[in-house]
Amino acid sequence: MEDFFKLISTGECTALLDRFTPLASETVPLSAALGRVLAADVVARELLPPFSRSTMDGYAVRAANTFGCSESEVALLTVVGEIAMGEPGQTLALGPGQAARIWTGGELPDKADAVVMVEYTRLLDPTTVAVFRPVAPGENVIRAGEDCRPGDRILAAGHRLRPQDLGVLAGLGLTTVSVHRRPRVAILSTGDELVPADQTPPPGKIRDINSASLAALVEEAGGVPVALGICTDDFARMQATCTTALADCDLLLLSGGSSVGQRDFTLRVFAAIDGSELLAHGVSIRPGKPTIVAARANQALFGLPGHVASALVVFLLFVRPLLRRYQGLGTTLGLRTVQVRTCQQIPSAIGREEYVRVRLEEQGPDEPPLALPVYGKSGLLGPLIRAHGLLRVDRDSEGLDQGVEATVLLFP
Repeated sequence: MEDFFKLISTGECTALLDRFTPLASETVPLSAALGRVLAADVVARELLPPFSRSTMDGYAVRAANTFGCSESEVALLTVVGEIAMGEPGQTLALGPGQAARIWTGGELPDKADAVVMVEYTRLLDPTTVAVFRPVAPGENVIRAGEDCRPGDRILAAGHRLRPQDLGVLAGLGLTTVSVHRRPRVAILSTGDELVPADQTPPPGKIRDINSASLAALVEEAGGVPVALGICTDDFARMQATCTTALADCDLLLLSGGSSVGQRDFTLRVFAAIDGSELLAHGVSIRPGKPTIVAARANQALFGLPGHVASALVVFLLFVRPLLRRYQGLGTTLGLRTVQVRTCQQIPSAIGREEYVRVRLEEQGPDEPPLALPVYGKSGLLGPLIRAHGLLRVDRDSEGLDQGVEATVLLFP
């Protein structure tokens, strides 16, 4: 693995991710399928709903028997029975001029094609009902197979399952589903200055922030974080930890040590891992320039900057799309964007694509939100807490003027 530091663009870095392929599929129960991504199409094996049913309390009728009726000229129908909830309705057949009492969700009797809402009827005696509002065929009814029929594709491969999707699958009697395996992501923070979050730092040391932040970002993106804790600036120990992690994980995030300082070991560690290949060392972005990307077969290795703001930007731009790709969603950010107007001039240096942390202030109903820069060094936490997202400034731009429209990438 060659030791070099050559800046590439964000587009070039994102294109490198296309070499990785979605992870293998696994079968999971519906109770564990929320947010998972389908590995294969879901095809209906039966009608849904399985029978024609009422959407209202009222009377099942032949619609033609109600045509022309009104409050002054009612249609008189003979009540020949009642469809009890959960009982088959097809055992009862309606003849001309007949009706059956029915409840919401009940199965329509044979020959019935509509339901009159109870509000538009008046029971004259136990066997006679007056209808004073006509219904059309299919009114207040869901037909058998109206949702789907055998052979219909219900959900396509690559679809991320939502609560309503799980309801449809349950309605079809599918209790398990084939989904892409969730990527396992090893997270290692490096640096002699770090201590765990539950310790009081002695002089010269700080608590590890990146492990908690990155684990949450991984989980939000659908991955499984595997915490490796903290590793001191010790090459042999770092190499051993990373090698062990890659035996069980699909992706390795190593934060800190990605620059070119004397004790920045990430590049050397990645090079020492058997079968690894360096894809990039340095991306033309601010913050996040010293990013390292490497691969070992279908496993990815990322060297992230140690500063939390820089690590977050790199994660959102590159790690998150890879996690989505591993899950069959394509190499996409999967984040919402919003059009804004700058509230002040935002300067930027030509040569690097800059991602400015901004806070949004809502304006009138017909006005885009105002974007207020939240400035601060990449190692500070306050700006991250106050910001709602990232405003992109093109690498060939000296910044944005006040009052111009721009796009903000919202934080997850």
